[in-house]
Amino acid sequence: MKTLLIAECREGKFLDTNYELFGFADKLGATSAMVLVGRQDDLPAFAGKLYLADAAKFGEYNPDLHKKLILATVDQEKPDYIVFGHTSYGWDLAPRVAAALKAPQLSEVVGVADGGFELPSCNMKMRRTVKPQGTPVLLTLQGGAFPVLKPGGTPQVVPLETAGEPGVNFLGYEPAVAKDVNLSKAEIIVSAGRGIGKPENVPAIAALAKALGGELGASRPVVDGGWVDHAHQVGTTGQTVSPKLYIACGISGAIQHLAGMKKSGFIVAINKDKDAPIGEVADVLVVADVMQFVPALTAKLGK
Repeated sequence: MKTLLIAECREGKFLDTNYELFGFADKLGATSAMVLVGRQDDLPAFAGKLYLADAAKFGEYNPDLHKKLILATVDQEKPDYIVFGHTSYGWDLAPRVAAALKAPQLSEVVGVADGGFELPSCNMKMRRTVKPQGTPVLLTLQGGAFPVLKPGGTPQVVPLETAGEPGVNFLGYEPAVAKDVNLSKAEIIVSAGRGIGKPENVPAIAALAKALGGELGASRPVVDGGWVDHAHQVGTTGQTVSPKLYIACGISGAIQHLAGMKKSGFIVAINKDKDAPIGEVADVLVVADVMQFVPALTAKLGK
């Protein structure tokens, strides 16, 4: 079984998240080759074949040219699986490659099981196993779903070229507006999820955070609903945190949220659903109505 791993380079640097692709290939028990549009002086420690295209020539992202580079490599390697990260790069590029190959694509893979791949369903509360037919199959991997693996070794570099004019020009990156809340430095975070019920309940969660000397965090649904500012969002589309204490209030535990907080020192989850996925990573799971438990806990701390 062979995988072709599609790595990403950002502002001249090989992204650490690429090492999750190696973790996936290892879990699959597959051999790997890699495609990278990057720089010769910033290559991963990887004892395999690395198809390298010069980012100075092809741009760190150019959908037309990068698709052609990948297709040329597919012709050489004949992989069973072509693997991307579930990122803006993978979201845009994987479907283009899949369409060109007339191949199936599975997006947001979170696990490997029973000869197939696990995908989230039912608002992230369940997983379904999909077994695609034929090869190659294109996959995008949810961030944090697979372990980081740094295999070591020296890659066998194969120069990668393609012809043709690009349909777009890569102009560069626009930095995000600086956040007024830096959760990455907080030692205690109390996060609000959709399970708190309504925006009027956010102050109760914030009060618990204040009583503990911590910061208020939030899950994506709460931020998307306008209940809490995006600066407080924890997860793959928010901030990645590792506080000494993380308290999840009414958060079911979507993989995107878990990826942003699972390295916390001690995790407490408060949820009325005893089977909520967050329970898999929590050190303590409190099965209770969050809006009854949290005010009572805050009052107790105030005595």
